[in-house]
Amino acid sequence: MKLPLENNIVVLGLLICTLALLFSAASSNNKILKGIFKFLPLLLLCYFIPALYNTSGLISAEVSKPLYQMASRVLLPASLVLLCISIDLKAVIKLGPKALIMFFTATLGVIIGGPVALYLVSLIEPTLLGGDSPDALWRGLSTISGSWIGGGANQTAMKEIAEVNDQQFPLMLVVDVVVANIWMAVLLFGAGISSFLDKKLKADNSSVEELKLKIETYQSSVSKVASFKDLITIAAVAFGAVALSHLLADILSPALTNTIDTELAVNPESWMIYITSFGSSFFWLVVFATIIGVSLSFTKFKQLEGVGASKIGSVFLYILVATIGMEMNILQMVEKWSVFKYLFLIGLIWMLVHIIILIIVAKLIKAPFFFVAVGSQANIGGAASAPIVASAFSPALAPVGVLLAVLGYAVGTFSAILCMEIMRAIS
Repeated sequence: MKLPLENNIVVLGLLICTLALLFSAASSNNKILKGIFKFLPLLLLCYFIPALYNTSGLISAEVSKPLYQMASRVLLPASLVLLCISIDLKAVIKLGPKALIMFFTATLGVIIGGPVALYLVSLIEPTLLGGDSPDALWRGLSTISGSWIGGGANQTAMKEIAEVNDQQFPLMLVVDVVVANIWMAVLLFGAGISSFLDKKLKADNSSVEELKLKIETYQSSVSKVASFKDLITIAAVAFGAVALSHLLADILSPALTNTIDTELAVNPESWMIYITSFGSSFFWLVVFATIIGVSLSFTKFKQLEGVGASKIGSVFLYILVATIGMEMNILQMVEKWSVFKYLFLIGLIWMLVHIIILIIVAKLIKAPFFFVAVGSQANIGGAASAPIVASAFSPALAPVGVLLAVLGYAVGTFSAILCMEIMRAIS
């Protein structure tokens, strides 16, 4: 007879209850709790509390592996569909060219920063490269690029596409969260002195004021109380899209894999060695889910955002986050400090390259600091934290962070693969 916490249904209930308690505590007015969440971000705790369960032996990551498989193959594509369904390309364009320029500059900074950081640190410690081995560093670093161009969904997608092992991923996760939150703290501080920074950038922030009115109008036009029909429609759209994505991936992936394998068997040095990830069925699952979500944003289904489509998508995403967390063993990080110190250095250099590119472009086009901050955080933090940075300028502007973050979900996996392939070439 199984012990209670070896039953995956019990474990799933534990994880979801843990998430609910964390979110309840984070929204509390208690001064002690506010102080805790000020220094320990909610997202970090959503990873690490389940990790403590595994580290302490309360649950078994190996026994509960099916929960992660379910979350990554079902809830992840469902969350991508529901997050992308709210994207309004027309509204994004109306934000002005500077907003989009800074967003894609931030994306470019991540794509370039990873390879630069890996190369520079490899000059100090050449053994970090690892070639094309299963534990090669570029594999793990690709998950950071996915996280920093979109968010957790893209990060998980890259974990599967790059075939990152469970021993390496927790270390990457720590680097990702720690470095990203240091930068977020800097952005929040910058929001408080945005007028000063705008003067330094010689920027006109009048467009930001206009955005406030646009967003308030948009909110009032789509928001309503969800009916049962609305909720069942959201479920049908999400899981119907997941089913279709699986069906298409199951058709396309084997065909591409056979083509690539056949070519490499004849010519091992063929250029196709750099696109082997495109044979991954999981990659195509994520791609098709993203395409379906963006496509639905041009239909009446886009109105589902008004009844909470993205909120439900975020619930799925946080369940996924918890299942990833339960695979961690924190003691392994202590045991591998000799490697982690180099990973942390890579993370800092990576972020520094990102920041330098942002500042240079912002200075050239005279972009308001608001666009710099939100464009960056929409990449680095995704939908979880971009609204926080945007609301630091004005609560009415929080949805702008969501809007750009959703765009990050749409381009995140593709951009992260480009970053990954450059790092792979360096290795």
